Amino acid sequence: MSLGSLGFAQSMDSGREEMQFSGKAQANALQHINDAAAVVKRMENEPGMNKLLQQAKGVFIVPEYGRASLGIGGSGGAGVLLAKNNGTWSDPAIYDVGGISIGAQAGAEGGPIALILTSDKAVNSFRQKNNFALSADAGLTVLDWSKVAQSTAGAGDIVVWSGTKGLFGSAAIGVQDIRFNREQTGAYYKREVAANDVISGLVQNPHADVLKQALAGMSSDTASGSSGATQGGASDSGR
Repeated sequence: MSLGSLGFAQSMDSGREEMQFSGKAQANALQHINDAAAVVKRMENEPGMNKLLQQAKGVFIVPEYGRASLGIGGSGGAGVLLAKNNGTWSDPAIYDVGGISIGAQAGAEGGPIALILTSDKAVNSFRQKNNFALSADAGLTVLDWSKVAQSTAGAGDIVVWSGTKGLFGSAAIGVQDIRFNREQTGAYYKREVAANDVISGLVQNPHADVLKQALAGMSSDTASGSSGATQGGASDSGR
């Protein structure tokens, strides 16, 4: 084989490796979005959640984390962000989460969490930064959904919901070392995209419609049922 042919063959092999890797990234991205949609379905059962989502500027969903993720230094897994632009939810952007500090109570199991972003300041952390934190140390007010009356929910930048009973302890809640996953987000949209493009609603993937519609249904003025506002608005899920 000539050197030219060898070079061409190596180039083709490199391309196949890249295609295989991109396929894995796309599969992971699809799974993260599907898992996030399932989390939103669980959140529908929370009294007062629809009212909070009506006020929200965005939501950051971490569909799954384990016991090893609890506490500073644990691996938090993947998170999915959607922002609200003129009342319409954007398509999702995917982030890696380095650690979750929630002061877990003894015996608490892992499970899904969602951070409802109630201020532009919280959403802008995702627009402008990489390797950032959502915590009091970052100048953000982070509130525990299970202990927040609905009448005061708007006082914070972030309200944290958990799908696990008894998860939150007395320690401050925070998510550290959040990084935009350019590879998986790009694989999801099948092209290179910046985080701000996704957050601003400039890119779309029809696959995300189920997730977006679930959020839109919960945050609409006509939402009713168990997700409707109630007195106090606190959930039993974190007690």
